[in-house]
This record gives sequence, C-alpha cells and structure tokens, in this order.
Amino acid sequence: MNERKLTEDELNQIIKKAKTFFKEDIVPSHKANTLKLKKLKQFNLNPFLDKYKASFLTGNDDPESIARALVYPRVLGTSINTIFGDRLQKFCSEVLEGFASTTSGIDIEFIDKMDGRRKYCQIKAGPNTINRDDIETIKGHFQGVKNLARTNKLSISFDDLVVGVFYGTPDDLSNHYKTINKDYPVIVGQEFWYRLTGEIDFYQKLTDAIGDVASEVDGSEMIEEVIKELAKEIEDTLKPKQLES
Repeated sequence: MNERKLTEDELNQIIKKAKTFFKEDIVPSHKANTLKLKKLKQFNLNPFLDKYKASFLTGNDDPESIARALVYPRVLGTSINTIFGDRLQKFCSEVLEGFASTTSGIDIEFIDKMDGRRKYCQIKAGPNTINRDDIETIKGHFQGVKNLARTNKLSISFDDLVVGVFYGTPDDLSNHYKTINKDYPVIVGQEFWYRLTGEIDFYQKLTDAIGDVASEVDGSEMIEEVIKELAKEIEDTLKPKQLES
C-alpha cells in the first residue's frame, strides 16, 4: 500500500468482490433466515400489539395481516441488518483483503489518501451499530496499539487510530460514536471510502453495485409463502381455548 489513489483495476476488484460477497453470502443467509419465519416460535406473539400493528398496516387484524406485520420488519430490518453485521469481519477479510491487518484488535490498515499517513482502523457497519459497552472495547484495542507502538518505537498519533463506518453520514452517528470521536476519529460513509481508495465517488459506485445484486433477487414469492404458513399457525394459536373448570 502507498499514498497513491487505487488504480481502476484495484477499485473494480473491490466492487467485484463486494458483489460476489453479497450474492454468495448475504443473499443465501437472508433467504434461509426468511424461511425460518414460517414458525411462530420465531416471534414473541403479542395479541394486543400485533393485532394493532396488523390493523395499522392493512386495515384489519386477521391472521394473515398479523403475519405480515410480524414478517415484514424482520425480513426487511432486523434479519438483514444482523446478517451484515455478523459477517463484517468476513467482508473485511474477503473484500478488503488487500488492507488486512495483523495487529490485534485492528481490522484493516491503509494509507489515508487525504493525509498520507497509515491508519489503524476498526470497522463498523453503520452509524447506529454499537452500544455503550463497545466504546470501552474500541478504546481498549486502540490503547493496545499505542502500547505496541511504544514498545516497537513506532510513531502513531491519535489521528492514526480510526473507526471506519461503512455507511451513513456524520450527522447520522449515534452518541456512542460521538463519544469515541472525542478521542479517536470516526470516519463514515463517503469520507471513509474516499480515504481508503482515493476515489471521491467510490461510496456511490459501491452502493450502486450492491444495488445491482439486489435487482437480481426477488423474494416476493418466498415472503408470501412464509406469510401464508405463519398465518395458519397464528390462527390456531388465537382460537379461544376451552378452559378447565
């Protein structure tokens, strides 16, 4: 790695690997998790709130509407976000393998295309994907790098220890990130990918490429199948039970 902007071929390789990663890792996992939702045990059914949510969504609270109100948030929110977060390290090792770090607690190392200095970077998925406990964990890893640098007589400044957030904007960052940012820079979205690659619009190119993968995936029939199966179980569950006297 050096200070130059990545070549067109290097940029294209990152995009190609990212598309392959999503197509071969994220999409199959998302489909598998979606099919699990046929079973009511995957949810904590709340007859009060889930009937309300069903009516709010569809105008009625029949079993199929309840199923939709349960399935949609999971499929389009929790499930895919969790999958991506869980596979972040794999993304780094496979898609960003050219920046791999051997330093404990550091995900990637790169020459910052804005200031020309080597950055020791912990990667996070998005602007709301850490909790309060993660703050000390992140700072602990960076302290370990500083200790190692002192031992090996390396010159590392606070600005060289960074948190890279794949997507979002500075305004999106949670208070947990803002707390870290008081001590260590948090670079997010377009700026992160620019500092990494030297390509000002690489963030847009990368997200567009992932959009190309998404355009090849149609889960509508699968989701309808899941909803129908789940609705049957909901109907049985909500039937009045004969109480023992």
